[in-house]
Amino acid sequence: MKRFCKLISDYLGVLVLLAAVLALVFPETMRCVKTTVITPLLGVIMFGMGLTLKADDFRVVFSRPKDVIIGCLAQFTVMPLLAWLLSRLFALDDALTIGVVLVGCCPGGTASNVITYLSKGDLALSVGMTGVSTLLAPLMTPLLVWLLAGKTVDVDVVDMFLSILWVVILPIVAGLIVKRIWPRQTEKATDYLPAISSLAIAAIVLIVIAASAEKLYTCGLVIVLVVVLHNVCGLSIGYLIGRLLHLSSPKRKAVSIEVGMQNSGLASSLAAQHFAAYPLAIIPGAVFSVWHNISGALVARIYATQRGDGVKEELKGS
Repeated sequence: MKRFCKLISDYLGVLVLLAAVLALVFPETMRCVKTTVITPLLGVIMFGMGLTLKADDFRVVFSRPKDVIIGCLAQFTVMPLLAWLLSRLFALDDALTIGVVLVGCCPGGTASNVITYLSKGDLALSVGMTGVSTLLAPLMTPLLVWLLAGKTVDVDVVDMFLSILWVVILPIVAGLIVKRIWPRQTEKATDYLPAISSLAIAAIVLIVIAASAEKLYTCGLVIVLVVVLHNVCGLSIGYLIGRLLHLSSPKRKAVSIEVGMQNSGLASSLAAQHFAAYPLAIIPGAVFSVWHNISGALVARIYATQRGDGVKEELKGS
């Protein structure tokens, strides 16, 4: 069973792509599951994150605050601004603009930790940045969405703040509490958690794409192009920031991946909850979920080849 679960988590990209294809080919069949299920599924992913977090994961915040601050500042400036610029450059309508901006304003996704590990990057820094950006999300995400899209659509900052607390923070806290009360049982469950999270991510993609399959056919090419550019530019600028600040190679990889990979499931959930008047707003999050798992696998392979160079620079940068 453990081997089967590992297989599921190892092939997350393939699983997500398969879910997207099924949703596009058989949209009517897949619509039996409503978009309201997205929120609890996201809660399951965040609960799993809480179960796997350790005190050591946040030690990097206090031992290397400069690195974490650099990563989080890049996270909440590069991706939101890129989202806004690409929306203007491609003259996206209001619905797609809010969807792209939502993706850009969300915190880093948990998949970034897996990709950083496969890339031979600084895993402790990646986990620390994901944790801090996630904790900041209830404040930063609604505020940034309001600043970048508030003139175009009505953005309820307080309601969105409460939604993120409910969907993201509370499940993580619940996971931490469960781990504290039943540490042995939680330890046994950790072998299965990545597979459960992977299935939840694939289910979110399937539900979102099935719900808007026909509309995706009409604007699919443009939104795929925007999403690919958003992700690739985020990865590249994140790496460049690390280079300009003379961070070691493992740290540059971690910052690059953390900036480029977003919690797109949260973006789709927020779009479904708060922007129901703009049905297309959920599409960018779904497309990003598919694409960043593909690009993440490619980036991991490219970055992993830089291992020798990274070890030398790590000695100089630490």
